[in-house]
Amino acid sequence: MLGTKGDFAAVREAIKEVLPQPGYDDGSAGPVFVRLAWHASGTYDLHTKTGGSNGATMRFATEANDPANAGLERAREFLEPVKKKFPWISYADLWTIAGVVAIEAMGGPVVPWKPGRTDKTKESECPSNGRLPDAAHTQQHVRDVFYRMGFNDQEIVALIGAHSIGRCHKDRSGYDGPWTYTPTRFSNQYFIQLLKQNWSLKNVNGKIQFKDDADELMMLPADIALIVDPKFREIIEIYAKDKQAFFNDFSSAFGKLLELGVMRNEANAKL
Repeated sequence: MLGTKGDFAAVREAIKEVLPQPGYDDGSAGPVFVRLAWHASGTYDLHTKTGGSNGATMRFATEANDPANAGLERAREFLEPVKKKFPWISYADLWTIAGVVAIEAMGGPVVPWKPGRTDKTKESECPSNGRLPDAAHTQQHVRDVFYRMGFNDQEIVALIGAHSIGRCHKDRSGYDGPWTYTPTRFSNQYFIQLLKQNWSLKNVNGKIQFKDDADELMMLPADIALIVDPKFREIIEIYAKDKQAFFNDFSSAFGKLLELGVMRNEANAKL
C-alpha cells in the first residue's frame, strides 16, 4: 500500500525500518545514509549558486561516478523500498531526511529538516566533480572546500565530527577502518580519540593514513590536520569535553548543509 502524500512521519518510520542491514558494514545503514545526505549536499558553491541537496543529481552517472561517492549506491539501494512506498517524495528530500533520521536513531541530535526539494531531470545539471573534500589533503584544502559552501571554522569542525560514525573501505576510498570504537553510535568520540590516541603513519595499499598504537582505529590525513591547526584544535578540545556543545553545533551546521542550493516554491514546501 502506498503511503499518504505529505506524511513525512510515516516516511521517517519507513527509513528506520531499513536502518538494520545485517551483513553490511557494522550491521547498520545509518552511517552510509548520513554520508549520502552529506555528499548530496556538499557540492554547493556559494559563488555560482550551483550544486547542493536540491536536484538529487547523484542519480546520474556523472555525479554517481565521482570517486568521492564510491559506495553510495548501497545507500541509494537501501532507500529504494521507501521511495516505492512513498513515490510522491523527491529523491532529494528522501536522501536528506534519511540522514537526519539516521543521526537521531544512532543517538545523535535532532537536526532541523523541511521538505520542498525537487529532482532535476538532466544529467547536464550535475555539478562538476571534485567539489567534495579530499581526505589526503590538509587544513587549507579543508577550509577551501567548506568556505566555498559558506561554513566557518566552528561549523567545519562540527560537521567533520560525523566521523564518529562509519568507517573507511579499501574498495571505496582506499582507506581502511573506523574512526571510533562505536561506528554506529553518534557521539563526540571522534574528538576524544583524535586527542587521546598516539597516531602514527600507516600505508594501506599506497594510501597514507594514521593508526593508533593498537592499530584498531584510523584517522585520515585531513583528520590529523585538524589537531595541528591551532584554531581547529581549540574547537576540537571543546567538543571532546562537552558532547552537548558538539550536538548543538552539529545540529545547526548539518541542518544548514542540507539547505544548500534549495529553492522552494510554496506548494513543494507544504507537501
